[in-house]
Amino acid sequence: MSAWEAEFPILARHMGEWRGEYVHLDPDGREIDRHASHLRMWEPQDGFCDVIQINTYTWPDGREEAIQFDGVLKGRDIHFDNDRISGYMNQWDDQTILLTWTYKDLLKPGNYLYELIQLSKDGQEKVRTWHWMEDDRLVKRTVIRERKVA
Repeated sequence: MSAWEAEFPILARHMGEWRGEYVHLDPDGREIDRHASHLRMWEPQDGFCDVIQINTYTWPDGREEAIQFDGVLKGRDIHFDNDRISGYMNQWDDQTILLTWTYKDLLKPGNYLYELIQLSKDGQEKVRTWHWMEDDRLVKRTVIRERKVA
């Protein structure tokens, strides 16, 4: 059994590959951006960290961006800290993960995000919502729907 399985059992159901779509909205619900996503999450065998997730985003104009997030178990939380973000996630209940982080490269101080990840009971679909905050004010929301593909 992995170190995280006892503290964060829902994570095992998130391992694998997921395809979906991100829709970014302004505070009034108007669409700002929309793009496809492919996420892969696995437990590395080398012990470098406890989980790795690579998110690949593809826009209709052909642009693509891939970002790797290495997670380390600390207590009951998985912590992420790379050049892009700093944050952590924890299991709320049998279907829900709560994640919070800050973007290091945003020029505005006081930025943070909360993400709610809701996994279907059969483990084949998940929905995620992000609340983008600056100085405790909502500046954007992101709505994500994904389906497990492997």
